[in-house]
Amino acid sequence: MLLEKENLFNDHDNYIFFLSKFDKHVSPIAKTFCYCLMPNHFHILIQIRTENVIRELAKNKEEDFDFRKFIMQQFSNLLNSYAKAFNKRNNRRGALFVDYTKRIEIKEETYFSKLINYIHQNPVHHQFCKSAIEWNYSSYNSNLSINKNSKLERNTVLDWFGGIEEFIDFHKEHKSINIDSPTL
Repeated sequence: MLLEKENLFNDHDNYIFFLSKFDKHVSPIAKTFCYCLMPNHFHILIQIRTENVIRELAKNKEEDFDFRKFIMQQFSNLLNSYAKAFNKRNNRRGALFVDYTKRIEIKEETYFSKLINYIHQNPVHHQFCKSAIEWNYSSYNSNLSINKNSKLERNTVLDWFGGIEEFIDFHKEHKSINIDSPTL
C-alpha cells in the first residue's frame, strides 16, 4: 500500500486523524466489523451497504447511477485527504499510497472468523506488541468495551463468536495468522 516502505502513521495523532477520515468517508457507505492500523499498513473488514442506502446518501435517484464508482470515490476521498494532511504535517510531497486497494469477497462463513483474528493478530505477527489487547489502534479493544459507544458492528461480531468470552478465547487459541485465501 505504500511507496518506498514509508510509514503511514508516525504518531498517535496520525492514527486518530485517519480514523476520523474513515468515519467521514467510509462509515456512511459500509458496516465496519474490524480494523487494525499499523505503522506501515492497515486492514479493515467491511460490508458495503445496499445500493438503496448508498443512493440515498449520494442523493442520486438517476437510473444510470454508478454505484461502484461512488463507493470507490469514497475510499479515494479517505486516502487522498489523509495523504494530503500527512504530507503537510511531515513536510513531504508525493503519493503516500500505491494505486490499488486489495479486496477479498468473503464467501465462506469460517473465513469471517479467521479474517477477524488475522486482522487483530497482525500487530503481534509484526512484533509491534505481544498480544492483540496491547495494540491501541485496532478494533480488538473496542469489541471488549461493550459499555462504550462504537460505530463498529460490535454486537454482530461478538454474537458471531458466541459472546465476549468466546471472542477472547478464539483470539487466544488462534495466535497464528496464517490463513488460506477464501474460495472466490
